[in-house]
Amino acid sequence: MPELSQRRRLLVLAICCMSLLLVSLDNTVLNVALPSMRRELNASVSGMQWTIDAYTLVLAALLMLAGSTADRVGRKRTFQTGLVVFSLGSALCSLAPNLEALVAFRMVQAVGGSMLNPVAMSIITNTFTEPRERARAIGVWGGVVGISMAAGPLVGGVLVESVGWRSIFWLNVPVGLAALVLTARYVPESRAPKPRRPDPVGQVLVAALLGTLTYAIIEAPDRGWGSPLIAVCTTVSALALIALVVYERRRAEPLIELRFFHSAPFSGATVIAVSAFAALGGFLFLNTLYLQDVRGLGALHAGLWMLPMAAMCFVFAPLSGRLVGSRGPRLSLLLAGTAMAASGVLFAAFDAQATDALLLIGYVLFGIGFGLVNAPITNTAVSGMPRTQAGVAAAVASTSRQVGQSLGVAVIGAVLASGAASAAGGAHSAASATAFVGAARPAWWIITGCGGSVLLLGVLTTGRWAAGTAKRAAALFGDERVPAQASATSKA
Repeated sequence: MPELSQRRRLLVLAICCMSLLLVSLDNTVLNVALPSMRRELNASVSGMQWTIDAYTLVLAALLMLAGSTADRVGRKRTFQTGLVVFSLGSALCSLAPNLEALVAFRMVQAVGGSMLNPVAMSIITNTFTEPRERARAIGVWGGVVGISMAAGPLVGGVLVESVGWRSIFWLNVPVGLAALVLTARYVPESRAPKPRRPDPVGQVLVAALLGTLTYAIIEAPDRGWGSPLIAVCTTVSALALIALVVYERRRAEPLIELRFFHSAPFSGATVIAVSAFAALGGFLFLNTLYLQDVRGLGALHAGLWMLPMAAMCFVFAPLSGRLVGSRGPRLSLLLAGTAMAASGVLFAAFDAQATDALLLIGYVLFGIGFGLVNAPITNTAVSGMPRTQAGVAAAVASTSRQVGQSLGVAVIGAVLASGAASAAGGAHSAASATAFVGAARPAWWIITGCGGSVLLLGVLTTGRWAAGTAKRAAALFGDERVPAQASATSKA
């Protein structure tokens, strides 16, 4: 990629952030619209889970393929293709006549989405090469997630109550087209000098692993864990995982570069991403059902209740980027894990839904934690990795996020469905509220555990031992590496 002026680099960052806003806003707006969609399409709780997980599963399965493809055929070209497909999928979603069609069109969206965020992150990584500047750019990137979380519930609430849930998908079309035009004009083309070859076997194994595992988790409450279909799915997912590891270890140019995982910071960032986004997926799913189905609030009113969480994410995401740039990832991760775990404990042990004050405190704490966690995940994932494989490294981090969100929605929804189907049905009575809180308590403990995982791994993967593993992992690669943030380890 040619050297760009500071103004041009900032413009490239803004265009890449548009794609993140496109995808993130779609997710947050969708959560607010779930109850309305459920009523109109006559869907079950598991049906609503599939409107989310059909998207995140396809996205997770294709992200690494999209990252390596972008390194090979061109990041700008892949990014533009993703914008077109995502906008088309959004238009189709707005026309879906039933739940099955909506789920199918969400999968089309995901095919386009897989070419956006990891490729955009690769573009940013190759545009901002100085470590501190890159960390700040990633902080801005994380701040866009906060913007989407803040704007999503409000925009979604207004659209759902005034026009209907189909209008939430209309938003993506003009934003996607604007990003497409700006990309063509201002984003330079770039590709890896030595891109890796396609890995169709690895791609199939990843899809089989994620698809069968998530299907088993979502459908088990209705079909039973002992049913033949669920048993087959769990068996296939286990065999796919074993085959994937064995096969990828033997390939010279694998879909998943297992050498990355010799680095404790990289491995930690991957697991932290799964934990944090599982907590987010479960948190949004639980609260959407609680506010609208149990409290009986409208979409806009429910969105306003979620605003404190979104505002904290918006404020703390860029602060986390600056903190990572100046002091490394440890402090951000410790604060993030503590805040997310504390939020989960409020709901699980102290019935935060019982009073408005505790409910708001729980939302604020979770927003702080989630706002802090994104920048250290992304910075650690790309720091020290080969620059020529930046798309693959960024795609692993993005895949971890989507896998986490898929599992979060699947597991939390399954726990809720198993515990109290009547509470999820939507009656607005005190008894229903009590039943819902009781059924949701195990789910909140799971979210607490996710926060605790972020905290523990933040301690274990940012110290001197972890820095040593990162150096040994880097020695396995012969090409130029993305510079690591020096203070990320020296201050650990």
